[in-house]
Amino acid sequence: MALARKNIQPENRDTVRINNSIRISPIRVVSEDGEQLGIIPTEDALSRARDAGLDLVEVAPNERPPVCRIMDYGKYKYDKNKKKNSGQSHTKTKEIRLRPKTGDEDVRTKIRQAEKFLKHKDKVQVSVLFRGREMAHIEEGRKVMEMVIELLEPVGKVETTPQQHGRRMICMIAPK
Repeated sequence: MALARKNIQPENRDTVRINNSIRISPIRVVSEDGEQLGIIPTEDALSRARDAGLDLVEVAPNERPPVCRIMDYGKYKYDKNKKKNSGQSHTKTKEIRLRPKTGDEDVRTKIRQAEKFLKHKDKVQVSVLFRGREMAHIEEGRKVMEMVIELLEPVGKVETTPQQHGRRMICMIAPK
């Protein structure tokens, strides 16, 4: 009978049993302080949890006997979600576009905007666009790109070096 029951329960469940949902008896109980209370009947564990004003939460359902803990279930759920979401990052990629003949002051304006992006923890893609005969003078575009990289050095680090992709030169700068 125990084998049939084990096959019904999936190993990786998203739901956690709490309070009256725990049907197996006896269970191993851990107090709110982390102290082992031992193996006791489920009813006794439920009454201890109610007396403490907390919930009885099944933390290790696949163990025999199952391990339950007396804790605040709302706080447990909140901490679990917070831990799961902490690995996510919110970086965006912003782009500034320049031309080989863009004036110095216009480049500085674009750099100030890129600094704002980097301070907000966004990556910046610097693109130098070439049109027509400008393709014959790629070194002019490279000078503009090097100027941008040099001026953004205090707030960002070069993630990908300047590379030529057809009619554009691209460089990625990440926040420090």
